[in-house]
Amino acid sequence: MLLSNLQPLLYVKISPELLTIRNVKTGAQMSEVPELAISTGSAKRMVLGFGANARAAAAAEGEQSSEIINPFAHPRSLVSDFTVGQVLLKTFVKHAHRASLFAPSPRIVMHPLGSPDGGFTQIERRALREMALGAGASEVVLWIGRELSDQEVQSDLVLRNDEGRE
Repeated sequence: MLLSNLQPLLYVKISPELLTIRNVKTGAQMSEVPELAISTGSAKRMVLGFGANARAAAAAEGEQSSEIINPFAHPRSLVSDFTVGQVLLKTFVKHAHRASLFAPSPRIVMHPLGSPDGGFTQIERRALREMALGAGASEVVLWIGRELSDQEVQSDLVLRNDEGRE
């Protein structure tokens, strides 16, 4: 319990248009377009830029050797590319969290925005949870429903009520 008081608590809202990460304890927030520029010129793909800087980074690299991917833009699903989504989320968490080497891993409340026909599938829910764990989260709560205030994100009800309410 003591460790959870020291851990950062991040509220992550995901949509195809915007990825927002807010540190609930400090109030620090970043919102960007969920795009990742990746070099494609060599066997090892590298991240060139993310968010609003992705397009400029890809242009600087040249169209032939870079690609811009939005892993949360697909007509039938929120997650279109799991691997790129995990890398993008990890990059955002790293910039929002700015942890030192010995800082505890953050707890993350993932909030997919939108309401697809029939709700989010079990596969989408698991993919979002796995992305957050791969991005460095020690614990992930998936919240589906209305947007939450900082007080609600910190409440035991939300942190114990995984999957939210649809």
